Amino acid sequence: MSKENQELSVQGEIQIDENQLFERIAEIIETRKSLAGAYANREVTMMYWEVGHHINSVILDGGRAAYGKKILTTLSSKLITKYGKSFSERNLYRMILFAERFTDAEILTTLSSKLSWSHFTELLRLKSDEARLYYANLSAEKGLGIRGLRHQISRKAYERREIANTQLTEASRVPFNVFKDPYLLDILDLKENYLEADLEKAILTGLEAFILEFGQGFTFAERQKRMIIGGEDVCLDLLFYNRNLRRLVAVELKLGQFKASYKGQMELYLNWLNRYERKSGEESPIGIILCASMNREKIDLLNMDSAGIAIAEYWTELPPKNIFEQKIKEIMHEAHERLERRNLLLDSEQKQLNYFWDEKDDIEKKNF
Repeated sequence: MSKENQELSVQGEIQIDENQLFERIAEIIETRKSLAGAYANREVTMMYWEVGHHINSVILDGGRAAYGKKILTTLSSKLITKYGKSFSERNLYRMILFAERFTDAEILTTLSSKLSWSHFTELLRLKSDEARLYYANLSAEKGLGIRGLRHQISRKAYERREIANTQLTEASRVPFNVFKDPYLLDILDLKENYLEADLEKAILTGLEAFILEFGQGFTFAERQKRMIIGGEDVCLDLLFYNRNLRRLVAVELKLGQFKASYKGQMELYLNWLNRYERKSGEESPIGIILCASMNREKIDLLNMDSAGIAIAEYWTELPPKNIFEQKIKEIMHEAHERLERRNLLLDSEQKQLNYFWDEKDDIEKKNF
């Protein structure tokens, strides 16, 4: 072993590997610096939240909003003189908004150890509490920087998850908030006229990017999962495990439009996995079929979620921003319309059932 790679200091019979010693000390320093940074970041973020909360509760409440706006400029000027530009009037307004939109201090304390103030200022632009919390948790779990967070927001990750949720009913065996629809697989850089095998290979080559797009908590388990059923070999395209759900997740890839026959195929896979691969303490496996296109109304009529199966489109090319946003908006609108029709039907069925039981009760009372 060369002297450059390993320098040994001899003290009696004791030999010290100086390279190893340096690496361990460096590891300690980096770990502690990281923890110190996370602590400092959390305290700064919580400080901004407390400032905003105090301004909201003391100055702007109780009909004193006009007065509060007048003194905000003066307050900012004094704070800048003593503490610097972080307390500009614009930033004070952000702190006020921060306290208004993130009301749960306990959740905020957890998030602020992983997200910077810059993350939160990006999240403040979002209109709904649900979207803000979704992107905050996603950024914390995946360690996304500001650019990564903006990327997920621009690709409508939250809206696509909500579209997938509208497929699910009360009888669903597919948990809510797991899948998206559609999936954006432009990240795989597929060439024209690709085959199913090409799609599968591209997913495995870009596995990290695919898992980020696929959802939270997923780890890759197996490709072309072989199953022997009735003496016949069949293969599942991809098998994942979701640590949050504690269950296997089967993935089938289809090049064309969704066909109703795919449901039976996936049910076969899920039943086999449930019997032979499910471990003690795990939930029953679920599956998702990714298709190039599909008729969402047909999917709705098949009630696939009750069998533990979700369906989603995948797009291998991302349209221009304005067209993409319009398409997602249209799909979301259609999804909510289907959900509303489904709820109206359920309400109607419930009213009929209530009427039946009311009539029955009246007859029993008279006979009594």
